[in-house]
Amino acid sequence: MSVRASAADIRAGIRVEWLSIAWMTVEALVSIAAGLAARSIALIGFGADSVIELVSAGVVLWRLRLEPVDAVATTPRGERAERQASRVVGWSLLLLAVYIAGRSAYNLWTQDASDSSPVGIATAAAALVVMPWLIRTKRKVASAINSPALKGDAACGVVCVYMAATLLAGLVLQAVFGWWWADPVAALGIVYFIVHEAREVLAAQSTPDCCA
Repeated sequence: MSVRASAADIRAGIRVEWLSIAWMTVEALVSIAAGLAARSIALIGFGADSVIELVSAGVVLWRLRLEPVDAVATTPRGERAERQASRVVGWSLLLLAVYIAGRSAYNLWTQDASDSSPVGIATAAAALVVMPWLIRTKRKVASAINSPALKGDAACGVVCVYMAATLLAGLVLQAVFGWWWADPVAALGIVYFIVHEAREVLAAQSTPDCCA
């Protein structure tokens, strides 16, 4: 691969990370606001996860902007930064999972029903459209520049798609059938994916092949 082609691919990677950050920002703000309005723990958890993923995307963007064209994933400085970010992101995700699990269990025990959220449904549906495109683009660029960090970011995007699908199912079941338990159950489903994501991120401390 020529230097010119490598530079162009890295610029493409920077563009897709900026797009990812823009989408995650919108997703986080709308989900958390809608979740607070509807008292939906699933929506709040989804939005909080988006905030944490912003950190991960920011690290990948920094790596792409900082590193030489032919050493995107190999310099000691970049690897140290990635591992430090992995610890922060990974433990933040685990704490988020504990909070969501505890709150969901409480809601199930007390039968505390949240309100329906058309905005939340629209946000989850939009994520199912936007995220697959971002994932495909990141994978394509990551293969072109041989960037484990970008590959890991794309893998985390797949987890986000699963979370969005789980969230959408819970919100729709609640809105259509009035099932009060759909929201906390969906939140518990999201916890599974958050824990999986956290384990992958923390694994990046010893290998750069995962999410951060």
